[in-house]
Amino acid sequence: MTLLRVEDLKIDYATQKGIVHAVDGVTFDLEEGENLGLVGESGCGKTTVAKSMLRILPPNGSITGGHIFYRGSDISAVKEAGIKEIRWKEISMISQSAMNALNPVYRIGDQIVEIFTKRKGLKKNEALSKTIELFELVGLDRRRLQDYPHQFSGGMKQRVVIAMALFLEPKVVILDEPTTALDVIVQAQIINVVKDLKRRLDLSLIFITHDLATEAEVADRILVMYAGKIAEIASNESVFGAQPEDGAGGAGPVEVLAAGAAPGQRLSHHPYTRRLLAATPRLHAKVSELAFIPGTPPDLLEPPRGCPFHLRCSLAFDRCRAEEPPLREIEPGHLAACWRCYDA
Repeated sequence: MTLLRVEDLKIDYATQKGIVHAVDGVTFDLEEGENLGLVGESGCGKTTVAKSMLRILPPNGSITGGHIFYRGSDISAVKEAGIKEIRWKEISMISQSAMNALNPVYRIGDQIVEIFTKRKGLKKNEALSKTIELFELVGLDRRRLQDYPHQFSGGMKQRVVIAMALFLEPKVVILDEPTTALDVIVQAQIINVVKDLKRRLDLSLIFITHDLATEAEVADRILVMYAGKIAEIASNESVFGAQPEDGAGGAGPVEVLAAGAAPGQRLSHHPYTRRLLAATPRLHAKVSELAFIPGTPPDLLEPPRGCPFHLRCSLAFDRCRAEEPPLREIEPGHLAACWRCYDA
């Protein structure tokens, strides 16, 4: 069953230089019990999409088009009183900077207890009991409730923020780069905590990251964003099952990607997705030269004509520069916005 649907979503930021078209026509579904991965370079619109679901965009940001449906109801235009019934109670969000979510001068336990007393009307002893339950749920010792944020490691602070996101028992949890700035061992621990909580609490997750390797561990489906648009949507198996031909095993620069492709030759994945895969390190392959994506994302004050990726794509041809490709199904459950991915 579809729990959440984002439909043709458009979000702009008003700046001194003009209007930034941060999200432009994004459409996707989140099924009940699904782990949806949202991946792309910094500035592609991932966090903006997430914040729009909770209506916590910064003051200069606004939804200028499209809809966000939760359980069939459009929540993109409801008033603040209405969104309060959704925010944190049905949909919650874990920010990418755990320290910024915690007050440095209050004990951790006091911060969580206050949430329960203010938002759920619990008495202090009831709130403390619930706080202990949440702490233990994310693998923290209840004795640490008396400590301050600076006494916690990065991974422990992230566990605290995860616990706080669950306090109103939401059905959808958005994790915005929850493993950023953590070492690989702690990253693995946090990912395991998230997977365990999803199973035990029957959650639906949107896991945001710029790291495809992390999505391989977490996501059922992967949504690739570029320049405020969706480049590709595919299952985990589809994305990570077609890598050898991409030159990601160490054959040098990624110009070997789909080497020799003629204008009429059909690709199985968007070139941007393939380049992200090529730039992902492999544990079991020798790499003579680290792959990268040349150039930088386009200026969203003045988006380029045609495909937004054509300025950085070695496979672009005339139509890519003139016409923007629509997001189209290229096989069941697999969508891409690339002229080379469509049947000729």
